[in-house]
Amino acid sequence: MPASNPCVERTQIAARAAVGKFGTELVALDLSDQSVLSEVFLIITAANAKMIDSIADEVEEQLRIVGDKPFRRESSDEWVLLDYSDLVVHIQSADLRRYYMLDRLWNDCPKIELDIVKEESARG
Repeated sequence: MPASNPCVERTQIAARAAVGKFGTELVALDLSDQSVLSEVFLIITAANAKMIDSIADEVEEQLRIVGDKPFRRESSDEWVLLDYSDLVVHIQSADLRRYYMLDRLWNDCPKIELDIVKEESARG
């Protein structure tokens, strides 16, 4: 059973917020068949620690506007995790993303097409 429509819609909002703050290499993974804890992982790369925080703040704000707030926020210098229960947003430095390889760890899960990524690709 694929991720629920409300979760996918919030994933799209989070992705748009991340791109608006210069998040890159966005990948949304549908974990609904693999995990009982979360439906979607949204993984984002940021250029530096300030951008990681800026992206996290914007994702939180945009999801707050639609009535959602994270159950928890965990952070280090190079990684912020926003846990919305069914949606988990990982914002990482490029080095940490290469080290932990969450994309690869969950590579058997289907990817969710992100509208903002498709729009950015169309613009060239």
